[in-house]
Amino acid sequence: MKYVKEFRDPDKAQGLVREIDKLSQKLGYSSDRPLKIMEVCGGHTHSIFKYGIEEVLPNNVELIHGPGCPVCVMPRGRLDDAIALSEKLNVIFTTFGDAMRVPGSQKSLLQAKAQGADIRMVYSPLDSLQIARENPDKDVIFFGLGFETTAPSAALTILQAEAENIYNFSVFSNHVLVVPALEALLSNPDLELQGFVGPGHVSMVIGTEPYRVISEKYQKPLVVSGFEPLDILQSIWMLLQQMLEGRCEVENQYSRVVKEGGNKVALEAMGKVFEVREKFEWRGLGDIPESGLKITDAYACFDAEIKFCVPNKKVADAKACQCGEILKGVLKPWQCKVFGTACTPENPIGTCMVSSEGACAAYYKYGRLFKKEEGKKVEVVASCSPTGRSGKIVSGA
Repeated sequence: MKYVKEFRDPDKAQGLVREIDKLSQKLGYSSDRPLKIMEVCGGHTHSIFKYGIEEVLPNNVELIHGPGCPVCVMPRGRLDDAIALSEKLNVIFTTFGDAMRVPGSQKSLLQAKAQGADIRMVYSPLDSLQIARENPDKDVIFFGLGFETTAPSAALTILQAEAENIYNFSVFSNHVLVVPALEALLSNPDLELQGFVGPGHVSMVIGTEPYRVISEKYQKPLVVSGFEPLDILQSIWMLLQQMLEGRCEVENQYSRVVKEGGNKVALEAMGKVFEVREKFEWRGLGDIPESGLKITDAYACFDAEIKFCVPNKKVADAKACQCGEILKGVLKPWQCKVFGTACTPENPIGTCMVSSEGACAAYYKYGRLFKKEEGKKVEVVASCSPTGRSGKIVSGA
């Protein structure tokens, strides 16, 4: 890739939209019975709204937002565990910034920090390891969050800590796996999906092979996609083309970054340090078998759950918050009663409004506070306007 603008060409976008419209008509979908495609990754959700992709699609194609935001799927009980660890004597607790304001059952990490806990924002687990080097009399805990995208960096940091004999460093692992989550969604009778726009960042690590179960067992096509407007539109076109041809395969639109076998170095580090949990709780999806990663016995001295006592209790979500249904794709953010009123980025009730990848945050940021008006079309008029949108609504059916 030489230029970003190559992937934001409005003429090519218009051409793809026209082809998507033709294919969806041939497949027999209507606005009353739309074709439903889930974009799994929260990064895709934000790109879709930033560039106005949902508005340019025909009314018989509906995008469903999936559970691809690692902060959003974290259950309140695990957040409470993280806060409990941060408040222990002689502990420095480190975390990525988007987890700071996520509300637990009583408070957030940011509020715990205001009350005196030594909680520090880092950009990498290696930053946490450096803090451990500089504070040998303290226990430094890194809040391990994310899918297979971020798990390798945590694994490599643990290996580095072992090599340097830095044993005052540990990881509170909450890393999760994407394919078991997709299988859990497909077993939900409330959710009807015709295909998936697969996550780009996760696939950069794991490759495309793990998704075969989605196409072969569940007979749903999946296209791994990049994050630019033309990437997403082309991925949707590829899904529809598969359906029209009666195929059900895993395809890779993001071939400039994602390889079939993934990143071998990252996978080897993960395989050495982590093992699959018997089950892990996801917000909105409940306990999903073999969907989380824990640190192996060989590296137990770097496992915060073993070194420290954590409550490890299940905590119900706030009654007013419907993040669980949004993460499952059953509801859109504007269908939540507190969205945009009691729940805003400044005063979040649920995780989907906090994280930079959350669906509620995307809807709020890009002005989608209400249901899209029916009977309107959108023209792509520029590659990227000053507000970040790439389309405008024009009157007409």
